[in-house]
Amino acid sequence: MLYALHEMQHAALAPMNVFAKASLDLLTSPLNPFAQMPGTRNLAAGTELFLRLTNRYEKPAFGIDSTDVAGQKVAVHEELELDLPFCQLRHFRRDTKVVQPTVLLVAPLSGHFATLLRDTVRALIREHDVYVTDWVDAKMVPLSHGTFHLDDYVEYVRKFIRHLGPAVHVVSVCQPTVPVLAAVSLMASADEDIAPCSMIMMGGPIDARRSPTAVNDLAMRKPYSWFENHVIYSVPAKYPGYMRRVYPGFLQHMGFVAMNPRRHMDAHWDFYNHLRVGDGDSAEGHRRFYDEYNAVLDMPAEYYLDTIRTVFQEFALPEGSMVVHGDAVRPGDIRRTALLTIEGELDDISGNGQTEAAHKLCTGIAAQHREHYAVPEVGHYGIFSGRRWRELICPRIAAFIRAHPAPLDSGAS
Repeated sequence: MLYALHEMQHAALAPMNVFAKASLDLLTSPLNPFAQMPGTRNLAAGTELFLRLTNRYEKPAFGIDSTDVAGQKVAVHEELELDLPFCQLRHFRRDTKVVQPTVLLVAPLSGHFATLLRDTVRALIREHDVYVTDWVDAKMVPLSHGTFHLDDYVEYVRKFIRHLGPAVHVVSVCQPTVPVLAAVSLMASADEDIAPCSMIMMGGPIDARRSPTAVNDLAMRKPYSWFENHVIYSVPAKYPGYMRRVYPGFLQHMGFVAMNPRRHMDAHWDFYNHLRVGDGDSAEGHRRFYDEYNAVLDMPAEYYLDTIRTVFQEFALPEGSMVVHGDAVRPGDIRRTALLTIEGELDDISGNGQTEAAHKLCTGIAAQHREHYAVPEVGHYGIFSGRRWRELICPRIAAFIRAHPAPLDSGAS
């Protein structure tokens, strides 16, 4: 019912949104002799702010068409490598004969699209051959494709690793650290021929009991039934996934904003003032950020609820009780894959120590092939985006990957 009401609200606002768009075009037209007058600027600024607050934000493009490889500018082609019902594996193929390590970048399935990792990809493709998990908006997946559980997520990761082969390095950002560790553990326990050369885990809830954040507190404080009854809704008839049970993107977005409402209010007020005084560069920075931030996807209900229970309430992975399709997850069986964990000092999503906990679980990896990097003065998003990501973290990852060009000797200790 709530999802349907949300769609009705957008439909009701659509005529006003169209009128605002037409008005903004008129108020900012270079042919309008009054466009630069202070009163007109104020009116145009308010109109654009209204327009942005009532827009629908679709999935953004990665928009990466070139990079530097060995000092040479080369073209980058975004290609669809694998197409599964709930995820597309994308390859950022570079026009170069320079052979560099293969990286599987596992993006979060936690509200935003994989394009949130655009800066991550842009930095990694300079020295690596990058593949990215591009999760599909659940409302676009017909019911005929069945359900999607956390176990299925783990199996998708295993499928991608097998597809890319034994020379792959797996980088996981935030939420996927748990299913990635589970996938590599299951492959190790099954003694599969393919083992990733390394796992790089960044800001994820391996053990959410450590330094719990507001996100962790909510998941621990509310019973499982509360999430099932209050945030799960059926997709309306206008979408291909009609009647699929999901955690809607608009509800997730409300939760994101509620974590720091004052910051968002100030950002919108600053945006209005930047427009009013003609500060186009600052206004464009606001547009770029919120075009991405406001673009959200629906998550499959089964996957979301499994994650709440398994990761944030039962702590199944650190407790040693996690099971995927009937098979026990035993990180201690991993011996051929090196481990690098990365945390931000100021992370308010995954608290300090939550990712580092992987080292306590991966007892089969020799100490010289395990490393932890605590990045000072960096918050959650700074781990994979921004100046410190480009200047401090990405070079650290590149060095770790170069130090582990092949799966480890299984006899190492």
